Amino acid sequence: MNKAKVLIVDDEPLAQKVLQRFISLVDSLELVGLCSNAIEASNALRNQPVDLLFLDIRMPELSGLDLLKIIKNPPKVILTTAYAEHALEGYEFGVIDYLVKPIAFDRFLRAINKVVPTLQANTPPLMPTPVLKLSNYLFVKSDRKIYKIDYPEIKYVEAFGNYVKIHTTHKIVLAQETLTNLEKSLPAEHFLRIHKSYIVSIHFINLVDGNSLFVENVELPIGQLYKQRVYEMLKI
Repeated sequence: MNKAKVLIVDDEPLAQKVLQRFISLVDSLELVGLCSNAIEASNALRNQPVDLLFLDIRMPELSGLDLLKIIKNPPKVILTTAYAEHALEGYEFGVIDYLVKPIAFDRFLRAINKVVPTLQANTPPLMPTPVLKLSNYLFVKSDRKIYKIDYPEIKYVEAFGNYVKIHTTHKIVLAQETLTNLEKSLPAEHFLRIHKSYIVSIHFINLVDGNSLFVENVELPIGQLYKQRVYEMLKI
């Protein structure tokens, strides 16, 4: 079976890392290159065959949409962005789909299912594997109530005895759960254990400084037992 040749164009190393892992899990895809800006991508597209482009919209110098304006005969395109309102512009260029960061694996597969049948007419559409399929939320018990929390809203989770504090974009939920048990429910592509007392969303990390990292303006410690894993995941 011929594999679809894939090029990733994104200026965020963490976003590249997530897409690399997702692509590695799909047998019909072959990653042929990583580009950090539109200029690199333009050169790569001239020098090698590419069937599918994962293209970030907001990049320095030239945006992803600017790239689509200047390249001739572009491959199939799936946009990736943290700003969904800009992605709609991409349909003017015939893009297949757009993925909003942080990207969940099941949503990635749905986008791929739209592309692979058009690239390989004899290959049936890919279906999500039940073991790998991820939900976009979890339910936790707090003060005799059950809260639904969407993964993209979680900034970090803090151990608090036999409880955890789940810090989201708009509230803190004190849940009756241990950090270790909660870690099993969080998708490893998006969440990283950095300390015996902390799990963070990779999407919200904006600075790593020695034995600390910052989630927005909150400084959190990196435990020695977790430091190597953190640095490997963040490609430091």
